[in-house]
Amino acid sequence: MTMTYDIIVVGGGHAGTEAAAAAARLGAKTVLITPDLTRIAQMSCNPAIGGVAKGTVAREVGALGGVMAQATDASRIHFRMLNRSKGPAVWGPRAQCDRALYPIAVRRILDGLENLDLFQEMVTGLHFDGGVRGVETRGGITFEGRAVVVTAGTFLRGRIHVGGSAAQGAGRAGEGPSIELAEALEARGLEMARFKTGTPPRVDGRSVDFSRCERQDGDDDPFRFAFYAREPLPRQLPCWITWSGKGLKEIVTANLRRSALYGGEIAGQGPRYCPSIEDKVVRFPNARRHQVFLEPEGLDTTELYVNGLSTSLPPGVQLDFLRSIPGLEEAKMTKPGYAIEYDYFPPHQLHHTLEVRGMPGLYFAGQINGTTGYEEAAGQGLVAGANAALAVQGREPFVIERDQGYIGVLIDDLVTKGVDEPYRLFTSRAEFRLLLRQDNGPSRLGTLARSVGLLTPGQEDALKERLGEEERARAWFGGHLLTPAAAEPALRGTGGGTPKQPQRARELLRRPGVTAEGLLQAAGEDAPDFDPDVLATIEIDVKYEGYVRREVERALKLRAQADFAIPADAPYSNFATLSFEARQKLSHIRPQNLAQAGRIPGVSPADLQNLVMEVRRLRSSTPEAEARSATVSN
Repeated sequence: MTMTYDIIVVGGGHAGTEAAAAAARLGAKTVLITPDLTRIAQMSCNPAIGGVAKGTVAREVGALGGVMAQATDASRIHFRMLNRSKGPAVWGPRAQCDRALYPIAVRRILDGLENLDLFQEMVTGLHFDGGVRGVETRGGITFEGRAVVVTAGTFLRGRIHVGGSAAQGAGRAGEGPSIELAEALEARGLEMARFKTGTPPRVDGRSVDFSRCERQDGDDDPFRFAFYAREPLPRQLPCWITWSGKGLKEIVTANLRRSALYGGEIAGQGPRYCPSIEDKVVRFPNARRHQVFLEPEGLDTTELYVNGLSTSLPPGVQLDFLRSIPGLEEAKMTKPGYAIEYDYFPPHQLHHTLEVRGMPGLYFAGQINGTTGYEEAAGQGLVAGANAALAVQGREPFVIERDQGYIGVLIDDLVTKGVDEPYRLFTSRAEFRLLLRQDNGPSRLGTLARSVGLLTPGQEDALKERLGEEERARAWFGGHLLTPAAAEPALRGTGGGTPKQPQRARELLRRPGVTAEGLLQAAGEDAPDFDPDVLATIEIDVKYEGYVRREVERALKLRAQADFAIPADAPYSNFATLSFEARQKLSHIRPQNLAQAGRIPGVSPADLQNLVMEVRRLRSSTPEAEARSATVSN
């Protein structure tokens, strides 16, 4: 049996669903193949989307027409805007989602795409003929295609570890690993390595004494991740905070030898910024306590996710240390935590389109590239799926630059810097984070998505409406005059005093403490009604206008560097003016332009200057250049 498509997506996680949806929206005949269609877009670890930088990525995926933002709105049961006390460049929307509702929302969105088919099977191999031409499945079905996007997550030779018991082959709890596909990719000569990640135990909320925990309610405002859809928002549930202490530390320390990680069963590197409780106890021996969050798994379950206690200790030890925590003295554990070790492919082997170098038509996205997190996976999946479809259609590639989106920062970091631990996004990784805010996705990326064809007709209409509302708001604030008496309520308590003459709302909005909403209220009943998200964008743009302008100027300089292309076959080993380390790194990464070369660790500013000279010398010595020179001299 043979089935033919334009694009084949392997894996139905967050990267796979975005890749398949993006290719389908671009008009490519697409199939998503995954071992279990009932687990499509499953939230394998914490059922939460967003956070600092990650929340911006989720909104960027939404601005590009993706699935994640809309599905998050349909399933969010606890929302908080992180870092509100800091500048808007680092605000981070985060939603705790209903673990059951999220994949239902994703499936509904995918089923609405006419160019997308879903198929339940395990992919075991790839077909090559000058490039990737299809996949083979365990059931003997062949899928022919012109491009393949592999989003295998933690399934490639995945092994689950729980304490001292023998490791089990699994992609995640209850699902088998992908052995044959890992072997097939390795046989093509690709470099592979191992990473590990983990999950904490879950507990029954009915067994928790919440009087001993600190209650944390969500924000009241009806924030939405999606820009182009208005999903009904479910009711919110509280989260709870407690702390591990001396008792847990003693239990973990006494049982370290029984941990899969410290007992020597796991060799893969784990995530630095999401350490296991064993890591915390070993790495921070002087810490008196560690924060623990009890987060609801859904509206129709009492199960709680115990955030902060990822572990690979035996279940009995897990129950013991749970019961050492205030509020959990009588806790009933519903699921033990576990660690999982899996194969990934170091991402220096990729182009910025996420196509594998030297293997036309093969794309990687998600944890297979050494990342961690649903949001990072979704961003990569969208870019990989879009580029696969564009390549099949003979169109220009789709690349997000570092000054355009956190997704661009993520992919550029992976390709030019590589990874030595599971990669996680932070605002500190972005040079232009005041441009890459969570509120302005439509103007940054929506117009780009529309120009490529990534938006559905309905999404295009919503984008047009959003951008139009932003223009109307800018015009109102730039043109509306407020008398001193009318402005006084909005200025009260800001310490700036009341102006003696009427002033435009935009000038008043520049003042610290003055809000766009306050000025609209001061204008009276005739003031227009604007979406709160639009007002946030206008307010930040006005208050930080000078800083934004400087970041734009810096971004333009970076673009100028990007215009200096470096030949793909540049003989770096012959560039004697470069340092030895720079020659090694450049030969390994093979950047496409000077801007990318400048972000490679070990390549100094002096190396960059010499690289320009070497490339210009190389170009002048080509046969074409010599022929032009001879023609001029004659």
